[in-house]
Amino acid sequence: MNFPAITIETMDGAPATARAERRALIAAQTEKLWGLQRPDGHIVFEVEADCTIPAEYVLLRHFLGEIDPEREARIAKYLRGEQNTDGSWPLHHDGKGNISATIKGYWALKLTGEDIDALHMAKARRWVLGQGGAANANVFTRFTMALFGQIPWRGVPAMPIECVLLPEWFPFHMSKIAYWSRTVLTPLLILYAKRAKAANPTARGIGELFTVPPEQQRRYQINPTGSIIGEGFLALDRVLRVFEPRLPGGMRERAVRRAEDFVLSHLNDEDGLGAIYPAMANAVMALRTLGYADHDPRMKTARQAVEKLMVERGERIYFQPCTSPVWDTSLAAQALLESGPRDDKRLIGALDWLAEKQILDHVGDWAVRRPGLRPGGWAFQYENPDYPDVDDTAVVAMAMHRADPVRYAENIGRACEWMAGMQAKKGGWGAFDPENEHYYLNSIPFADHGALLDPPTVDVTARCVGALAQVDAVRFADAIGRGIGFIRREQEPDGSWYGRWGANYIYGTWSALVALKGAGEDMEQPYIRRAVAWLKGRQHDDGGWGEGLESYESWGAGFGDTSVPSQTAWALLGLMSAGEVDADSVTRGIEWLHRAPRESQGPRWEEAHYTGTGFPRIFYLKYHGYAAFFPLWALARYNRLVESNEREVRWGI
Repeated sequence: MNFPAITIETMDGAPATARAERRALIAAQTEKLWGLQRPDGHIVFEVEADCTIPAEYVLLRHFLGEIDPEREARIAKYLRGEQNTDGSWPLHHDGKGNISATIKGYWALKLTGEDIDALHMAKARRWVLGQGGAANANVFTRFTMALFGQIPWRGVPAMPIECVLLPEWFPFHMSKIAYWSRTVLTPLLILYAKRAKAANPTARGIGELFTVPPEQQRRYQINPTGSIIGEGFLALDRVLRVFEPRLPGGMRERAVRRAEDFVLSHLNDEDGLGAIYPAMANAVMALRTLGYADHDPRMKTARQAVEKLMVERGERIYFQPCTSPVWDTSLAAQALLESGPRDDKRLIGALDWLAEKQILDHVGDWAVRRPGLRPGGWAFQYENPDYPDVDDTAVVAMAMHRADPVRYAENIGRACEWMAGMQAKKGGWGAFDPENEHYYLNSIPFADHGALLDPPTVDVTARCVGALAQVDAVRFADAIGRGIGFIRREQEPDGSWYGRWGANYIYGTWSALVALKGAGEDMEQPYIRRAVAWLKGRQHDDGGWGEGLESYESWGAGFGDTSVPSQTAWALLGLMSAGEVDADSVTRGIEWLHRAPRESQGPRWEEAHYTGTGFPRIFYLKYHGYAAFFPLWALARYNRLVESNEREVRWGI
C-alpha cells in the first residue's frame, strides 16, 4: 500500500528532508577538507595566476642558457590551454586580452620551439600588433626585452642603483615602497646597473611583434597617473639618463654591494626572496650577473626556491606565484570551526602547526616604521620572516581564540600586540607596512603597474578590527574605534566597500560587515543598511552572487549573470552578520550553494573564475582553496544559526 510523502516543516521553514540533506552535505564536505590535511597538521591548496608566471620561467631558463625540452613542452601545453580564441592571453579566466601577458605567452612558446606560423601563434601576433605592438608593453615586460636585447636599455625607466644609498628622509627610499616592490626592484637594480644580457641560446627574438623597429621607437616611458607630478618624473627620467653615466664609479660599486647584501640577507632559504616568484626569479638573474656560480650554496638556494613553485597537472606544468599554507590553514580552520567541534584533534593539529609558524624573534622590514614593536605576526607562506602580514595574523588569532583561548593565549597575545602596533595613523591597516602611503611615488615611470605602495585597505582593516574585538574589546577599544572610523570613511556612495585583496566589492562588503558586527556596531545604522541593500540588490536570479574582475576596471561594472561559490558565500556571511539570517535572499543563496556543482572527490565546489587579487587591474589570483573553505563556512554557519534557533553571529569574521 502506498502512502503520500509527508513533509515536516522546521523552525526555519525548510522541510526536514532539506535540513537533513544540508547536514549531510556539510558533514561530507567537512570530511573531504580534512582529507587534505598534511601529516604535520597544515592544509594547502594551489595558487594560480595568469600565463605570465610559467612564461617567465621559460624566459628565466633561457636567460641562464638552459633548455629543458620535456619541461618546456609541458609548460607550452599549459600556455596554449590558457589562450583566448582571439589569440591573446588574459589576466584571469574569461578575461579580455592583456598585451604584456600576450607578449610573454607568445615569446615563451616561441622559445620552446613553436612554429610562429601556426594558427595560435599567428593570431597572437596579429593581436599584439593590433594593440600597437610590443613597445606598448608594461615596464616589467620591457625590462625582460632589454635583458634579451630586444629593445635598447632606454626602453625602460632610468633606475640608477645609487637610489639604495639615499637617506630615509629623501622623497624616495626603499622603505617607502611596498614589500613586494622592494624585493622585486632591488635585484632589478643590479641587472640594470650591470646592463645584464641573457644567454638566449636559441637566439630567438620577438622583432615581429613591433610596429616600429625598437631602436627607432622614440618614446617608451609613460606618465602612469597622467598627473603634473608624473610629468615631472618623466622630466627627471630624462635628466637621470644624462647624469647616470657620470656618477662616480666608487658610488656605483658601493650601491651594487648594498643591493647585493639586501638580496643575500633576505634570500629566505628555499622559500625565496620575498617568497614571491618575481622577486625569486630576479634574485637568480642578479646573482648570475654578479658572477655567482651554480654550485654556490646561495645560488642553489635561490634556484631551488623557484623550482618549489612548480605544479604538475597531468601533462601540463605551471608555476605558482607563491604558496599559501598559513592563509589556507587558517581559513580552513575557520570553516571547520563552523562545521565541527572545536576540540577536534585534527583542528588542534592544524592550530599547533600554525603556532609553530608564528614569527616571535625575527624583526622584519616593518620595523623601519615601528622600531621597538615586538614581532608576533604570521607570514602568508611557509617561511617569510621578513614580511609577516596583519591579514594572516588576524585570521590565525581569531581561529585560535575561538578554538582554545587558553592553549594559545601567548600566541594570541603577541599577535594582537603586533597587530595593534601596526595600525596606521589614519586608523586603517596596510597588509605589510604601516604608513606606506607616499602616493606621489605612483607617478614614477617604473610604477605603471599602479601597485608600488601598501596603503591601508578596508578588507585588511576589517580583519584586524574583528580580531581585536573578539580577543579583548576593552583593551583595544581605541584601535577598534579608529579602525571602524576608517571603514566608515571608505564606504562607497552605493553602500558597498572596495576589496583590495579579493574580488571585489562583494569581498570588501563581506569583510566590513562581519567586522562591524564583531566589534559591536549597531547593525541597524543607516550606513550598514545601505550595505545590506547593496548586497541584496546584486543577487542573481538563480540565488547566487558573482562579480567579475572587470569591477576593478570600471566602478560598478563586472556584475554579470555568473554566480560563483566563493563570492556567494561572502555575500551570505555578510548578510548573516547583519542579522539577515531569515531573509529570502539568504535562503535563496543557501539553496544555490546546496545545488551548485561540486568536485566528485575533493572538497571544492566547481569554480573556474578567479576571485583573488594580487594587484587590481594588473595581477589576479585563483586561490584553489576558496571554493572549499567559503561555501562550507557559509552553509555551516547558516545551519548552526537556524538549528540552534539563534540569529546572532558572534565572531568578527
